[in-house]
Amino acid sequence: MPLSLAAPVHSELIIKKSRFIGCVSPCADRATATARVAALKAEHPGAVHVCWALLAGGQSAAVDDGEPSGTAGRPMLEVLRHQDLEGVLATVVRYWGGVKLGAGGLVRAYTDCVAQALLQAEKVPIQRLQHLRCTLPYALEGLLRRELELAQATLTEVLHGAQVEMRFSLTETAAPALLARLNESGQGRIGWLNPETPELGLRSEEA
Repeated sequence: MPLSLAAPVHSELIIKKSRFIGCVSPCADRATATARVAALKAEHPGAVHVCWALLAGGQSAAVDDGEPSGTAGRPMLEVLRHQDLEGVLATVVRYWGGVKLGAGGLVRAYTDCVAQALLQAEKVPIQRLQHLRCTLPYALEGLLRRELELAQATLTEVLHGAQVEMRFSLTETAAPALLARLNESGQGRIGWLNPETPELGLRSEEA
């Protein structure tokens, strides 16, 4: 089962006077990753490189940021893949120490920086989210809202018309029990619309 991270974790290495500052963190998509990298560059204006790797399905990336091709981003990405991670961003900020490390030295430095951060990171299973839609009488809206809160479901949309239409999502493992409770307490007055296709989601701030 793919894993993500519970929270960001940092690491730091000094190799031949160069300073490597690493971070691994949960990250759902490329747009979020590029925004974080831009923030790092602003935070470290004296750094010579801010290299990064994102493992997020079709939005994965490996960026050397001026280091010789294949010596930074790709090795960092391989570390993430080797640990069966998904939805994870790895960044390494490098301050130049005046001594060239060579291609092999760079690969080791960037690999080790990410690996050390991952040693301290808490890994959490990624759970699939089930997206559901239903219609119900106004009298049952309060009941449904309470049940969603108890099930830790996320209410995504509420439409008020002749009846109330609600959309929500929760983990696939929790969905059957919630549906059974709602069908019983609603006494057949809750109508289920075609469920949307389940998608991979993180049970974290990235969800």
